[in-house]
Amino acid sequence: MAITAEDVKRLRDATGAGMMDCKKALIKADGDFEGANKILKEMGLAAIGKRQDRATNNGRVFVRTTADKAVIVQLTCETDFVAGNDQFAELGESVLTAVIEKGYTAINDELVGMVNDLITVIKENMSLKQVLVLPLGKNEFASSYVHGEGSLGVVVTFKADKAELINNELVKEFANDCALHVAAFTPSYLNTASVDAAYIAEQNEIFTVQAANLGKPAKVVEGIVKGKLSKHLADICFLQQKFVKDDSMTVEQKAAEVSKAVGGKIEITGYTFVVAGAASCEA
Repeated sequence: MAITAEDVKRLRDATGAGMMDCKKALIKADGDFEGANKILKEMGLAAIGKRQDRATNNGRVFVRTTADKAVIVQLTCETDFVAGNDQFAELGESVLTAVIEKGYTAINDELVGMVNDLITVIKENMSLKQVLVLPLGKNEFASSYVHGEGSLGVVVTFKADKAELINNELVKEFANDCALHVAAFTPSYLNTASVDAAYIAEQNEIFTVQAANLGKPAKVVEGIVKGKLSKHLADICFLQQKFVKDDSMTVEQKAAEVSKAVGGKIEITGYTFVVAGAASCEA
């Protein structure tokens, strides 16, 4: 059976596969459209197997929040060129939609299948590296921020003591600024109370050795160590960091200021950020 250019174009439009692959599949299927479609899928699955060992150190982070959850999806790929590809971006948004609408809380066969479908078209190894679902309870809400073309994704979660405060413009502005703050300063902990005791002990030991070399009296050394540790924790703890929009106060102090202004209490309950191609940080 003769294969026309129109037949090839029709199959390409339907599958996204390359023109030559479409032509080969149609020839092999004797012009049968459905048969050629099946052959293309089989070719794609075989190609996926060959690419699985290729490193996927590039990628993109996708974030979306709803009234009852915040979702972060991380897709990885081999090259930054593909990370900026429109089809790659569309895939990330489609995975977000599937997770939200179907109530998924983890990576599953359906989501992996969506990624594999694009691999057969783009012919580069990709991976659905993370699906993080952060549930939101009563009077809880989230703000989010995605930097650039998905190089970094942030979610900050909050709780209000009054439901009406969630849609307050001042509260929404503060929440958005908090997401920008996390993106800018990438804190290691939510607050000083959440810092691992072993980490504090290690830092205390380091600062003690440093201060001892100054040749000061023991009480002076103790004060120096205490000051160094306090400053260090203020640098790495979200609520104790200087607020991104006003370094005259900490994030915690800004939350208190906003709470007073709106006549209620706004509490920052946690944050998560994901760097494309890397692990996430949650607190």
